[in-house]
Amino acid sequence: MTTAEDRVAELEHRLGLVEDALAIRNLQHAYGYYLDKCLYDEVVDLFDEDGEVIFIGGVYKGRAGIARLYTGRFRSRFTGGHNGPSHGRLLDHPMLQDIVHVEPDRRTAYARYRTLMQAGTHESVATEQAPVRQWWEGGLYENVYVSDGGVWKIKKLFYRAFWHGTFEHGWAYIPPDYVPNSTVTYPEDPYGPDELLRDAPRLFPDTTTLPFHYRHPVTGKEFAPGAGG
Repeated sequence: MTTAEDRVAELEHRLGLVEDALAIRNLQHAYGYYLDKCLYDEVVDLFDEDGEVIFIGGVYKGRAGIARLYTGRFRSRFTGGHNGPSHGRLLDHPMLQDIVHVEPDRRTAYARYRTLMQAGTHESVATEQAPVRQWWEGGLYENVYVSDGGVWKIKKLFYRAFWHGTFEHGWAYIPPDYVPNSTVTYPEDPYGPDELLRDAPRLFPDTTTLPFHYRHPVTGKEFAPGAGG
């Protein structure tokens, strides 16, 4: 027979799972807001010490690898080396359609997000190296989170860019591999990944599916790799 104490403990645990899911959503949305404004120091601080990022075919390991991507590659490319927004540069990454699952032990969690990015360089700041440009980008995140002393952090961030398209012509005319996957690792590439991702996904017109971390919510079936697309 279930006692009142057992019932209270069960309800406290269920409430804890809900609070964890909300904290993870806030964490990921904070990531998006910081990324919008090129606050790369703040982005790196969202990760666990042993975290990793998978981005365009490369795996960036640990805080050193993650910093190499955000405070190295992105900062040099988008803000001229300073932490924060750069006048005339647009980089918006709204986080959408989040699905979050927290493990029963409340130490690990998984989440999937969609992003629809608008980006570009204004004509007033365009240079030969950074010409006027405006584009769209769509992608998914499949992430793992870890609770460190009750504070949720990003353990693994897998960003799968699915498509790119210019504002003028859309995505139907973008050539395959318009943004190529990484082919050179660190230190040969000072901003490169620690290793290359095997069978890295490619941009549209490729339509392969980024594996789901969760089972079908009605049938309980696991998505079969290679199914659909």
